[in-house]
Amino acid sequence: MEEGDLAAGKSIAAERGAWIVFEDEAGHSMTPPRARTWVRIGQTPVVRVKGRGSRRVSMAGMTCYKPGERSRLIYAIREYRGRKDTPKGFGWRDFRDLIVRAHIQLGGPIVLVWGNLRQHLTAGMRAFIETNAEWLTVFHLPTYAPDLNPQEGIWSLVKHEIGNLAAADLSHITRAVKRRLKRIQHRPELVDGCLAATGLTLED
Repeated sequence: MEEGDLAAGKSIAAERGAWIVFEDEAGHSMTPPRARTWVRIGQTPVVRVKGRGSRRVSMAGMTCYKPGERSRLIYAIREYRGRKDTPKGFGWRDFRDLIVRAHIQLGGPIVLVWGNLRQHLTAGMRAFIETNAEWLTVFHLPTYAPDLNPQEGIWSLVKHEIGNLAAADLSHITRAVKRRLKRIQHRPELVDGCLAATGLTLED
């Protein structure tokens, strides 16, 4: 999405009374992200974790904006416990279902802005977008442009919450992630702040 694309997206959203929705994915393994903490001088804290296998928590999130409306956060979470018969992350159908859920919860058309993840570009997803063109318009962000996606700011807030978390198991991480995301949902000023951090605006 270049500057001209953003202007086009804003125009379409204004014409249709649509929400502008930014989507992104993230994940957490049993090894926690490093974070700063308080400690006595000279006593480096050591956090021991159970980092066995490839188990992880996958997240897909949407920051949703519309002038005159409270900003929203919509998300989905999936656990992967290393079983061969279960998917490691989200497939295109999961993203389709998340878009449909956002459409229902927001109660109006959507201008969706997301990256070029392989699951975003499948034939099934393209067909879904074309079939629902009356309420869904999609723009793709440039490759490697996380600074333009406010959902990245949400993930940063989540990582700060669980930094140095010595999780007993995968469910412990899932609970911590859900707790933080639910708190953010009730603080729309944080969602607004993530948009402001990108330098993008909804108003002309």
